[in-house]
Order: sequence, then structure tokens, then C-alpha cells
Amino acid sequence: MVKSFFSAIGRYIRDTDWMLMVCCISLSGFSTLLIYSLYKNGEIGRLNTVLVQPAMMLCGIAAAVVLSKIDYHTMARMWKWHSALCYGLALLVFPFGVQRVDWVDDKAWLPIPFTSISFQPSELLKISFIISFAYHLSTVREKLNHPKQLLALCIHGAIPCAIIHLQGDDGTALVMAVIFASMLFAAGLSWKYIVPVLAVIPPAALVAWNFLLDDDKKSRILAIINPEMVSEAITWQQDRGLIAIGNGGLWGNGIFMETGQFRYVPEVYNDFIFTYIGETVGFIGCIAVLAVLAFICIRILYNGLHACDEMGKYICVGVFALIGIQIIINIGMCLKLLPVIGVTLPFLSAGGTSTGTLYLAIGVVLSVHMHSGKDLLFG
Repeated sequence: MVKSFFSAIGRYIRDTDWMLMVCCISLSGFSTLLIYSLYKNGEIGRLNTVLVQPAMMLCGIAAAVVLSKIDYHTMARMWKWHSALCYGLALLVFPFGVQRVDWVDDKAWLPIPFTSISFQPSELLKISFIISFAYHLSTVREKLNHPKQLLALCIHGAIPCAIIHLQGDDGTALVMAVIFASMLFAAGLSWKYIVPVLAVIPPAALVAWNFLLDDDKKSRILAIINPEMVSEAITWQQDRGLIAIGNGGLWGNGIFMETGQFRYVPEVYNDFIFTYIGETVGFIGCIAVLAVLAFICIRILYNGLHACDEMGKYICVGVFALIGIQIIINIGMCLKLLPVIGVTLPFLSAGGTSTGTLYLAIGVVLSVHMHSGKDLLFG
């Protein structure tokens, strides 16, 4: 029995995209080490925050393995079931949702009854949307640019974005919008639609600035465009982040540096984990982390290019967009190039829901790999 068990593991490793999984696990392991060092430095008060990361990593790996063994065509055909579940959970946030501590505009968390744990339904909704939208695109591929079909696709993409926006989580809503746009573009959206949309963006931004954005969001944008127009309190978090990165120099101060060397940054274990990476392992460490993240994105796209059908390709493009845009936004926030909008750094920021659902997304990509019937590069 033991021999059969290890033989099954060996077959799975041969069949799956093990390099993609190894990269994801490596980043999650590094994240656990960083979060533990913050706990040792007294910057995280609860050991539970540390334990959640490896626990969700292990659960996520198990879920990814299970999903990878399920044909993604089966997942697509079950879109009504998982969409109903994910939208139902997302809508429950409105009557029963809770806010994170010190967050006044983001009510996107759903408490789990009889526990002190909460999770973010919008993270699950991302995965369900990628699968269902890929299925939708594959069914109308030949008629994609017909106005009626395109309108239906736009409605499909607008609904989750609107729900998440109304919860106050504009960062996740933006990520969802990028996923939608990327998959639509990959499916062959005509430039006769793309060009007018690009032309409408400047006046739409002007309307949003004057009528849709509140003072807090305007201040976050002005902090990037013209910091002198806002108070120091608005830019303080990003300024502290830049100081922390600079404090790390070329090689960093070490993951278990002395407490006095640490530069305090709010949400350093979550949205601003990249600043702590810069402080602990320096510029070289940051480049190494970015290289691994880039390889994950490239590997996902490569799996999509070698999928056996268009739906597999669209799924991989959706997961690529999900991870890629979060990397760009998060690094941009930490380097004070983009406004702070609460987007995590994939596989590195603390957060059980984020970590678990990222592995679900990887599991779907692995399903595309394992059910495409082709030998991939380095596979």
C-alpha cells in the first residue's frame, strides 16, 4: 500500500506542472517565515495570524491537487452551481458582512458562525467568474463581436464588479474588471470596440472624479499626483514603506533583524509585505521575489497557449490577469507609484482567504495542463 501511495505521488508529479506548484509553495513558505519574524518582533500580536498562513497553504495545496484532477470542462458545465454559491455568499455580505478593524469603507467580510473567523466571498467569486466567463466566451466565440452577444458578455462582467464595488472593495472590483477585460481581449474583441472604449476613458475619469469618488479616494490619488495637496497623514503609510525598503539596502538587514532596526509600516504583514521584503532581504531579495512571481505568470500563460481548446486558454488568461494585476497594483502601492486601494501581493501577503483562493486558481490552471493531452515545456 505504501509503495502504491508513493507511486501515485510520482505519477501525479510527472503529469502536473510541478514547476508552477513549487514556485507557489516557495513563496507561501517565504511568506510564513516573514510573518513569523514580524510576530517575533512584536509587530503581530496574535500567533493565530502566523498559523493561518501555513494552514491555508496546506489546505490550498490539497484543494489545488483535487481540482487539477477534475476536468476543467466539468467545472465549466457546473457553472450554474458554483456561480449560485459564490454570488449567494457575496450577497450575504450586505446584511451580515463585517468590516476589518480600522477600515471604514470596506464591508466585504462574512463571519463564519460560531467562530471568530471571517472570509471574503469576493475572492471565491473571482475563481467562479473566470470559469463561467471562459465557458461563456467559448460558446459565443464565432459571434463574439456581434452587439447582442457582446452586450451579454459585458453584463456578465459588470454584475460581479458592481456587487464588489457596492461592498466598498474597489481594489477587488478593479481586479475583477481587469480579469474581464483581459479574457475578452484574448477571445478576439474587435478594435472597433476597443478604440472607442479607450477614447471614453478620460471623460469617464473626469465624471468619476467629480461625482463618484469620495474625499478619501481623491486624497489617495492626489497623494501620488501631487503630494503637497494632501496632508502628511495621507502619504504617511507609503512614505514609511519607502523608508523601510531603503533601509534594507542591497542585501537587507536579515529576516530576524533586531527590533530597533525595524521601520514600522501600517499593514506591513498584509498589503505592504513587499516593503518588509525590501527591508529584510534587500534589493536582491526583492528582485528574486519578483522573478519568481514573473515565472508563475509566464508559466500560467504557457499552459494557456498549449491548452487543447479555447476555453482552457481563456481560463489561463483569467488566472494570469488575476495574479498579474495584483502584483502590479501592490508593488505600485508600496513604491508610491499607485494609490493605496487594498490589494494583496499574491502568495506573500497574510490572509487566509487570499492564500486559499489563489491555490484554487492554480488548481484550475493545473486542470488545464493535465487535461490538454500535450507535453509542455519543462513539464
